Amino acid sequence: MTTSYKIIASDFIVDDVLPKNISSKQYTFTIKDMPSEDKPREKLSKYGPATLSTQELVAVLLGTGTTKEDVLSMSSRIIKDYGTRALASQTNAETLAKDLDLPLMKAMQIVACAELGRRFFEKRTSGPQTIRNAKDVYEYLQDMRNLPKEHLRGIYLNSHHRIIHDEVISIGTINSNMVHPREVFKPAIEHGAAAVILAHNHPSGIVTPSQADIDITKHIIEVGKLIGIPVVDHVVITKNKFISIDVAY
Repeated sequence: MTTSYKIIASDFIVDDVLPKNISSKQYTFTIKDMPSEDKPREKLSKYGPATLSTQELVAVLLGTGTTKEDVLSMSSRIIKDYGTRALASQTNAETLAKDLDLPLMKAMQIVACAELGRRFFEKRTSGPQTIRNAKDVYEYLQDMRNLPKEHLRGIYLNSHHRIIHDEVISIGTINSNMVHPREVFKPAIEHGAAAVILAHNHPSGIVTPSQADIDITKHIIEVGKLIGIPVVDHVVITKNKFISIDVAY
């Protein structure tokens, strides 16, 4: 039987037995306390970007934290709460700042970096991926399986079932207040999509769609029929399962 390590998160406490004239004070371990060679920028300089974790790369991008949050804590929270795919696809800095409680300038840095990555990547790739069924959607959206919040994604296809655009439409519980058809079809029109596939995750692990999921899907499908851009599927994703929402098309 293999025993796993059990790591318990805790703050670093500096000597809880102090002279009576000195008050006991809790001290949180921050990036300033790290050895120089372990700090993200120093590691990047010495060993190159491939040696850094995603958290460390985001920390280098942000540069500094705030008075409330160390830069490594901030980068860790950003990745955990938003997910790497959503972070890379977000184009609205104000939305990102609001969703993650970030200073606007730091949100702008992330959005600008993501845009550069998209432009460089698009020049390297030979063509978009083909999506033909719900299983393809599930495989394509592997990054959504472990997200702690619900993300609604739009996958936009050309007439040959190839992905021409992929966008996070909303973050949070899927309901009529969060999802409006214009948010779904605006990217479709901008990118000349022939069809749309919706997908969202259930962090609970329960793959069964809610009534709200079904109602919103029906509504968006009807709007798609009116404007001539069909919604061909809406896939619910959990860590180990997926299901298409059973709506009459």
